[in-house]
Amino acid sequence: MVKKYFSTAILLLFSISMMAQNANDVLTTTRKVNNYFMNKYADPTVPTFVRKIRPSSLWTRGVYYEGLMALYEIDPDQRYADYTDKWANFHKWEPRNGVKTTDADDQCCGQTYVDRYIQTGSKNPQKIKAIIENLDNQMATGKLGYWTWIDAIQMAMPLYFQVYKITGDRKYADHAMKMYRWTRNECGGGLFNKQTGFWWRDADFVPPYKEKDGNDCYWSRGDGWVYAALVRVMNQLPKKDKYYKELKKDFILMSNAFASCIREDGFWNCSLVSPTTFGGKEATGTSLFLYGMSWGVRNKILKAKIYKPICDKVWKALETESVHADGFLGYVQGTGKQPSDSQPVTYTSVPDFEDFGTGCFLLGACEYFKLVKNN
Repeated sequence: MVKKYFSTAILLLFSISMMAQNANDVLTTTRKVNNYFMNKYADPTVPTFVRKIRPSSLWTRGVYYEGLMALYEIDPDQRYADYTDKWANFHKWEPRNGVKTTDADDQCCGQTYVDRYIQTGSKNPQKIKAIIENLDNQMATGKLGYWTWIDAIQMAMPLYFQVYKITGDRKYADHAMKMYRWTRNECGGGLFNKQTGFWWRDADFVPPYKEKDGNDCYWSRGDGWVYAALVRVMNQLPKKDKYYKELKKDFILMSNAFASCIREDGFWNCSLVSPTTFGGKEATGTSLFLYGMSWGVRNKILKAKIYKPICDKVWKALETESVHADGFLGYVQGTGKQPSDSQPVTYTSVPDFEDFGTGCFLLGACEYFKLVKNN
């Protein structure tokens, strides 16, 4: 079924004349989206209040800073570094809920702490001391089954590989791969569908669970989280590394699956293969798919003649149908765990948290910028 839809999608893409994207225009749009967020949330230390008070080191903000670090890489504006450091200093470069937490959502902020540790060149060990202690504590428990929902793979797995890269200690990479395989192959009978290349969000959604139209439930952003995680992990590894090769196989399977169900307008539905059940365009999953596909083409893992037109089409859709004149993002699904959550998702609806949607967009936009710039 996937091959059939994939072929149909590719024919559709090639039947549409796509104008070449200009890298400067991509950067201008990306800056606009980020400026909107930084202006609206000028003080990064202020906690969020959505039903209850949460510190600004929560996962939603951690994802935003992942995107900001991607922007800083291609557009090294000191404002971005200062904004990030003010946030990290306020939280003392510690995971949310301290060094004893084993929750991937609490660990997400650590990815940015490590980025800043490397970027500053100061190699100040205080910036990563708590993060390393936290991972050591988690590994010492001997438990593998912490990532019971696929979002967690993006929140924590890249951090393990970042720490592996800066310490040279293979135990971090080894443990992360064991946890990844547990989620992939054992949780709920295995959350990765090896036949289709899609992921079920958690054990609640594996068969016999079905959407109302009888299709499996694959949540766009959930699958996007895993896709982004694989990119961020492979970026830490040499191409000959056995873990790179293992993850590359999953990445290609997922890429084919996502290409098979892209909408005609360049977005993906909230429910990837069930458009009649909470379908509709959605920007966060779409942004994460753009991130992965752009990276895959740049690194010659995905065929440019197939995936570059997809990336062009997706960027055009986000730029023209999601990004408002002031930089606000439309079609962002708020927090949740399935297609039906935080509905309706519209051009004007404001999600409960704006930060992670901006982060997803920045990741996709910055990787697409690199792809366009180098072509």
